[in-house]
Amino acid sequence: GTRKLGRATDSRTAMLRAMVTFLLENGKIETTVTRAKEVRSMAEKMITIAKNDTLHNRRLVMGFITKEAVTNKLFTEIAPLCKERSGGYTRITRIGPRRGDAAEMAIIELVDQKPAQAEEKPVAKAKDAKSEDKADEKPEEDK
Repeated sequence: GTRKLGRATDSRTAMLRAMVTFLLENGKIETTVTRAKEVRSMAEKMITIAKNDTLHNRRLVMGFITKEAVTNKLFTEIAPLCKERSGGYTRITRIGPRRGDAAEMAIIELVDQKPAQAEEKPVAKAKDAKSEDKADEKPEEDK
């Protein structure tokens, strides 16, 4: 895009690379609306490139994304989920003004990530239940 985001070119590029990498790594990030729109543009380009897994495309993506592990995740996990979808891989949801400077904030997230996150949460609860059981056992042992 043509947004300058109040930064010099190299600083702006570094920020966008970091934010796109973080978005693809974690599935969602909270940022200002204008930054979210710029991140959306670059993230969708990366996903579109990753839909066709070739060495050349991997090198194109590695030129922008800062972590090799995130590039591998993009090609193996994220892009296959987006195969049927032609664009619109991200969703921007406005969440109101930021306390401090009243900048309009938004959450940008990957649209096709929900099933993966839904599977992860019950696993975490199961682990918590196990740790609670262990916690219950310890006082009994002390008695």
